[in-house]
Amino acid sequence: MSLGARIAKARKARGLTQEQLADQLQISFQAVSTWERDECLPDTNHLPALSKALGCALDDLFSEEEKPDWPLRSRVFNEDRMYTFVSAQARALGLEQTMKALPLMRDKHAGQFRKGAEMVPYMIHPLTMACHALAMGIREDDALAALLLHDVVEDTDTALEDLPVSGRVREAVRLVSWNSYDLPEPEIDDAYYGNIAKNPLACLVKCIDRCNNLCGMADAFSKKKMAGYVMNTEKHVLPLLDVIKGVPAWNSAAWLLRYQITGLLETFKRLL
Repeated sequence: MSLGARIAKARKARGLTQEQLADQLQISFQAVSTWERDECLPDTNHLPALSKALGCALDDLFSEEEKPDWPLRSRVFNEDRMYTFVSAQARALGLEQTMKALPLMRDKHAGQFRKGAEMVPYMIHPLTMACHALAMGIREDDALAALLLHDVVEDTDTALEDLPVSGRVREAVRLVSWNSYDLPEPEIDDAYYGNIAKNPLACLVKCIDRCNNLCGMADAFSKKKMAGYVMNTEKHVLPLLDVIKGVPAWNSAAWLLRYQITGLLETFKRLL
């Protein structure tokens, strides 16, 4: 595959038109077109910005080694089916908070989308987390409600006191909401994760949240941001698993989360 073809492929994978890529590089779209037709090469001063805009290393662009042309998917599961599944489980188990949290989560995240090339509805994230918990054998009303609502206070106009849940759930949601902390970088990280570590339910929410985000970060993060996320996870999130393990009912979930998170981290460390 030629350099021009690799540029075109990377651009399309990012969901960019030639005009949008040109705007990011502050050049004409005709210049991008000539690159992709292999009529000329990008100027060296454009290469760092080109690499950043396309979300790939320069070595990947200039490498002659052919890579498998795998189809990439931002959506692994269907949010409507997951909603129906979680709703049915909540009714069968009599989980009143979870049944109230589901429609509130859906309404509050309406019109929001996950980061990435595809417009994936945001609610797929908390629904995946709830399904993840159910798959690990977690059936607690507080836990499922907290997972469903964990981003509602941070990402919508909802006040903590308006959540139709127990004080325990509200406290977990407060602890994992970044906007609960009015601190500058880097002090916020120590305060944020330090407070979460004191609350087992908040630890469970944060670890399942991070596992889900690690699974999808390759679709939305630059390599530099992915590397930072890996380091942040090792430093701040992995220790939270010890808190989860201290809850007898969550012991198996702690093992599975450690296996899943560390497996993802080790894979990314070898690829980045």
